[in-house]
Amino acid sequence: MAGSIRAFAVTLALGALVAGCGGGDDDGAEQGGDRTERGQVSPFTGEESEGGPVVAVKIDNSPDARPHTGLDQADIVYVEQVEAGLSRLIAVYSGHLPDRVGPVRSARESDLELLRQFGEPALAYSGVQTKLKPLIADAPLFAESPDAAPDAYQRDDAREAPYNLYVDPGKILDAAPDASEASDIGFRFGDAPAGGGEPTEAYDVDFPSAGFSFTWSAGEKRWQVAMDGTGTGVGAATVVVQEVTVRQSEFHDFLGSFTPYTETVGSGDATVLRDGQAFPAEWERTAEDEGTTYTTPDGDPMRFAPGPVWVVLAEKSD
Repeated sequence: MAGSIRAFAVTLALGALVAGCGGGDDDGAEQGGDRTERGQVSPFTGEESEGGPVVAVKIDNSPDARPHTGLDQADIVYVEQVEAGLSRLIAVYSGHLPDRVGPVRSARESDLELLRQFGEPALAYSGVQTKLKPLIADAPLFAESPDAAPDAYQRDDAREAPYNLYVDPGKILDAAPDASEASDIGFRFGDAPAGGGEPTEAYDVDFPSAGFSFTWSAGEKRWQVAMDGTGTGVGAATVVVQEVTVRQSEFHDFLGSFTPYTETVGSGDATVLRDGQAFPAEWERTAEDEGTTYTTPDGDPMRFAPGPVWVVLAEKSD
């Protein structure tokens, strides 16, 4: 990876592992979107959910953009590299929608490849470079910028522009009534693999100009997220550090900094954090319209702990 990834292993007095819901793969692995006696199970979190269409929000992650709003209610959060080694986030929601999410920023070319696995989701974003507009227009998603859905966006006068644009995801879906419903994107939930995990108290991921720390809280059964050394109050049941190819795209900003393109179709190594442990894993996505599968080194499904999932798209080392 382009920056060091450091795992600090310690001995933890772990309680019972988070149990998965019934049904699905062997040993309690749960298929995405199954129904239980209680209701529908979210294919994104493995938890009971009312279900619904998918809306993704592109969120700024520069220091001036924090604290975020609505990030703690996302089903999935993707972390990707942008210009100058900084990072931005894509928060994915379905079913339960917060009233406000942000601050919202511009989309990138690689977002289109990443989001294709969700079918035709709605995308909330602040805009794109002029040269990228034709690709956005042709993409199989509902691109709802402030120009397309002005009623969904609001500026916060208490914050400086451009870090003050917020969106109501429900209004985005009002503008995109045909957005795809949540469906299986390859996640599996249930008991942790027997053996193979290393007790881990904290795990750090460094981008060229951004840092992320995930610290295990046994009491909350969540990995507490910190950015650039500052806590966020956001937690994840599972964190996937997915090693990907990050290459230069043909697009660049007004300063001449080329936009990185994060390849999410392919295969590679990953580390899955759950239940206070780090597990080696492998990922594979064979096509843009296919989901991403995660397996153990033995080829068995790598099951996630039910709850919010963070996927950190970290550049793999040469």
